[in-house]
Amino acid sequence: MSQLSHYVILNSNAGTANATGVTADTLGDLFAANGLNAYIDADSDKALADRLAAAMASEAPTVVAAGGDGTITALAAALVGTDKNLAILPLGTVNALAKDLHVPLDLAAAVAALATGVAHRIDVGQVNGRVFLHKVVIGLIPGLAAGREHIRGRYDLGAKLGFLRYMFRRLARARRIAVVIQPKEGERRIERVQALAVSSNSYDEGLGQFFSRHSLDGGALTLYVLRHLNVGDFLRLTASMMIGHWQNDEALSMESIQGVTIDSRKPMLKVMFDGEVENLQTPLEFTIRPRSLSVIVPAETVSTAAVA
Repeated sequence: MSQLSHYVILNSNAGTANATGVTADTLGDLFAANGLNAYIDADSDKALADRLAAAMASEAPTVVAAGGDGTITALAAALVGTDKNLAILPLGTVNALAKDLHVPLDLAAAVAALATGVAHRIDVGQVNGRVFLHKVVIGLIPGLAAGREHIRGRYDLGAKLGFLRYMFRRLARARRIAVVIQPKEGERRIERVQALAVSSNSYDEGLGQFFSRHSLDGGALTLYVLRHLNVGDFLRLTASMMIGHWQNDEALSMESIQGVTIDSRKPMLKVMFDGEVENLQTPLEFTIRPRSLSVIVPAETVSTAAVA
């Protein structure tokens, strides 16, 4: 038996995995068909911390997150600063990091890409010591995302119309929150904002570039401040994002930073943490860890980046 090359943690409850019925057997067959010796951990009843510990203790140089963004972020947090690689099989609903890394969204193609994939180091953000891969959002947006959770898994027209009513009602009633912003290199200031986001690197602007990043190793955070967001602002920003001209919107400001502290009179703030809604204790201390995570990407992704 050849040496174990991949240790796979399958979240069978992830969006695509649940919808398509992906199992340990189907994954095992795909890895074997591509000449890869993989161990498939599909025990979703076991605590994720225990599953991660087993993966880290294995001889496999690459640990594969077969799930959604939550699974990927949890696995990345365990792998940061180690000599093991993170690989992704995008089985979630959004699959944000997979798209940024140009990992195929088709499962069979994604496994095939692992066979010829190469290691590439990317940055990760941290807030209060916790790793995030995309962004942490404060303010109105987490409330909207919490409403979205009520219709997750429902695709009927009634659910979608109900969410739209909820969203526009929240926009009409939204109040700004006061936050203290202290960049690592910059002046302390107090702002009243509708929403605020800190992302690892920056989001691209361009036709079809909807919350996507071409660079994940720029070594900086980006702070986005949205000072007001009424229904008109929302519709204008959405249209601007679709056509690729949103960064100069009068409601929005952005700046590249190495770190920032966000404080509030509230002891806890509701945030959207890599797509999941939760509460974090204030103050929020954001830092960047440059090139601290090794990820497996399709070989053509690195070739394209080198040419660019």
